[in-house]
Amino acid sequence: MDRLILLRHGKAESDSDSGDDFDRRLAARGLRESADMAAHLADLGFTPQIALISPAARTRGTWEAACGAFAGAEARFLDELYHADAGTIRRAAESVAAEAKTVLVVGHNPGLQELTLQLLQEGAAPSGLIGRAQRNFPTAAAAVFLFDGARRPHYDGLFFPER
Repeated sequence: MDRLILLRHGKAESDSDSGDDFDRRLAARGLRESADMAAHLADLGFTPQIALISPAARTRGTWEAACGAFAGAEARFLDELYHADAGTIRRAAESVAAEAKTVLVVGHNPGLQELTLQLLQEGAAPSGLIGRAQRNFPTAAAAVFLFDGARRPHYDGLFFPER
């Protein structure tokens, strides 16, 4: 893996028909912002070969809205990504590192934001950038990192949806 894209799911409905958090679907805004963010990433050349996705309804919906921009990406739904912490997300991405140059993870906060902050700090990103990511990592936000030969992360982009 040369590049890792962390994509937070789009804006979800506040409740589900079942009452279960896992079943909350994307709101109309979430569908739009997810598709827009994926198109923006693809326009920048950030296209994954493998997408690792939490199986929750809102992350599945995010992938469905985004996948058109990432033609040819293989989707894998991983139970362990549902509300995963930063370490679990990183291990999941590293587990497919030999299979793809670019890996996308579609998941949840706080784990995605925590991993974004860890990778920014490891990559010695400017404090202003770290502060920005620490203050806010909204729905449909994306963080992109390159990895060098020593597996050190380097900031490659932090993108927030237009509202």
